[in-house]
Amino acid sequence: MKKLLNHILNILYPRCCPICQKILKDQSLLICPECGEKLKPISQPRCMCCGKPVKEEAEYCRDCTGRKREFFQGKGIYLYDSRMKVSVLRYKYEGRRQYGDFYARAMCMYGAGEIRRWKPDLIVPVPLHPRKKRMRGFNQAEYIADQVGSFFGIPVDSSLLRKVKDTRSQKKMNAAQRRKNLRDAFAAKGRADGKTILLIDDVYTTGNTIEAAAECLKKAGAARVCFLTVCTG
Repeated sequence: MKKLLNHILNILYPRCCPICQKILKDQSLLICPECGEKLKPISQPRCMCCGKPVKEEAEYCRDCTGRKREFFQGKGIYLYDSRMKVSVLRYKYEGRRQYGDFYARAMCMYGAGEIRRWKPDLIVPVPLHPRKKRMRGFNQAEYIADQVGSFFGIPVDSSLLRKVKDTRSQKKMNAAQRRKNLRDAFAAKGRADGKTILLIDDVYTTGNTIEAAAECLKKAGAARVCFLTVCTG
């Protein structure tokens, strides 16, 4: 019945490539072969803290150098270039949830080493404020987190961390403005004593969102907070 239902849905709402947005000729695929050949995950060298690409001789990126982070370590799978920016924006604002299937698969493939090394007890998606969630119809991070958790057999808790402050868009803000915008933006509902938590989000840029979420979780007792994102800016 599940296969039949998927077949009917593919006819009515055919799956599109998350990169070029063309209808996939083979509906069993998550990305078209042409884009799959061109799209490559970020390779080494990476920042030893946030996972951003760095120069060969560098251990840390400019943002992490000489700075104590609230999170232990993190990684973004793809570079947030023009192709991925269009893809992620369509996913978030046009409700193209099928793109999330591709993102989750990429995280499971290219983030497996880190997940096994970090050994998270719990996966927590970065939450949306209730107003934004109503507008979008879903939390894009939660959709990905559920699939990653299912693949690795790690429990997912979408209620532990809440977004209590309806923050303004940070696209045109500098680092100081972003930090101020995110102050007291998150609240923990319950305790996370002694747990290693893996945060899941779509994009990591300055790291202020992940930083604020990690700080909140550590105040709730988390021993260590790591993160995985689809892209890094």
